[in-house]
Amino acid sequence: MDVFEAVEKRRSVRSYEPTPVSKDILEKVLEAARVAPSASNRQPWHFIVVTDGEKRKELSKGLYAKFMVNAPVVIVACGNEQVSPRWYVVDVSLALQNMVLTAAGEGLGTCYVGSFDEKAVKELLKIPDDLRVVVLLAVGYPSAKESQGRKRREAKSLAEMISHEEYGQR
Repeated sequence: MDVFEAVEKRRSVRSYEPTPVSKDILEKVLEAARVAPSASNRQPWHFIVVTDGEKRKELSKGLYAKFMVNAPVVIVACGNEQVSPRWYVVDVSLALQNMVLTAAGEGLGTCYVGSFDEKAVKELLKIPDDLRVVVLLAVGYPSAKESQGRKRREAKSLAEMISHEEYGQR
């Protein structure tokens, strides 16, 4: 699958098969984060890979995170605000997008989850104070129901979202 095909086909997956993700594929997904660009090459990220069922259950307590209990992997994406005060969120997001597209290329589904209590997550996973939890990423093989179910939402047209030289200029 080429990159644009992965971009077009990827969507948020909220229903997963119980099949574990192999170590090799997971490493490839994580390697994609490692090589992501960052402001001044500061790489202000740290990723915690959670496969333990009890920990995933705790992470899924957010209002819109209940489905994560069934994802075989949850990656907790953290950024160091001291290393890159202005750009850590952007940098972590770039690394996450590399992971999401690599995962799609490997037949995995993912879903960004912002519904969490940062203090509780940090306590559960013993995350140090200098790191901020940016997002949780559910990862796994989409369930048959998910694969056959929802269709991708229609995206805005380019004309609706692009201006040239200044706002409103088509």
